[in-house]
Amino acid sequence: MTLEVKQLVKTYGETKVLHGISLKAASGKAFGLLGGNGAGKTTTIRSILGLLDYDAGEVQWEGVPITANRPRIGYLPEERGLYPKEKVSEQLVYFARLEGMSRAGAIQAMRRWLERLGIEEYEHKKVEQLSKGNQQKVQIISALLHDPELIILDEPFSGLDPVNSELLASVVKELIDHGKTLIFSSHQMGHVEQFCEDICILKRGRMMVSGNLMDIKRSYGRTNLLLRSERDLLPHLVSYGLPAERISSNAHEWQLEIAHEEQGNQLLQQLTRDGINLLKFEIKEPTLHEIFIEKVGEVS
Repeated sequence: MTLEVKQLVKTYGETKVLHGISLKAASGKAFGLLGGNGAGKTTTIRSILGLLDYDAGEVQWEGVPITANRPRIGYLPEERGLYPKEKVSEQLVYFARLEGMSRAGAIQAMRRWLERLGIEEYEHKKVEQLSKGNQQKVQIISALLHDPELIILDEPFSGLDPVNSELLASVVKELIDHGKTLIFSSHQMGHVEQFCEDICILKRGRMMVSGNLMDIKRSYGRTNLLLRSERDLLPHLVSYGLPAERISSNAHEWQLEIAHEEQGNQLLQQLTRDGINLLKFEIKEPTLHEIFIEKVGEVS
């Protein structure tokens, strides 16, 4: 099951907000759609969902226009859409019925998901009585209850504490393992790196980076060096001619930019000659966060 977006163009009045966006998301994989505020992520998602008409391009599911071959879609929007005065059970069953489920099937699936996310005791509570994190869990269930084939998650970890973030991470992994096609949009780069094989970074409606995440990282080279020692390394590193502004420290760790791997090996030899005992020496690929900052130039 494959979703393919081809050269999507969208204009509001005289302002073009999407400039030929293309992406391909396959079953059993997560695709990361990234960008700062105003980058075009929401417009792209709404175009895929059929909530917006686009000016040019195609959105296909299994090689057929998605309007003629619409899959079951689960959508978790960044702006949540629960009814605070309604009971959890009533609106979850209502959402499932809108997707064609029988009432009995909806109730059974709802209770399974409530138990899976550890909020079964809130089945008959009004949404407004729940914490923000538990409301987020209900919203997630509403997107998954009807067993969708295509799942679009926009900031799914928003409002979740570390324990519940780990719980949701296990759910996302299960969805991928079960062959779902997943579009994942988040400003939390660690989660994107955890799940997504392919990514697209947008800026003002243009594709700045697109492709396999590991290939993108390799193209940047390994230019980050991480050192750990019980001694202060800064004086030694500066004495070797490294600019202090390219060196950052945290407790007993130092991270610095190097030109190439050989420079890192030379530093190791110099530190060893100076009698410095290193607890850690690691030459790293750039993180997705670093690539995002370079290409987008902002943090949202």
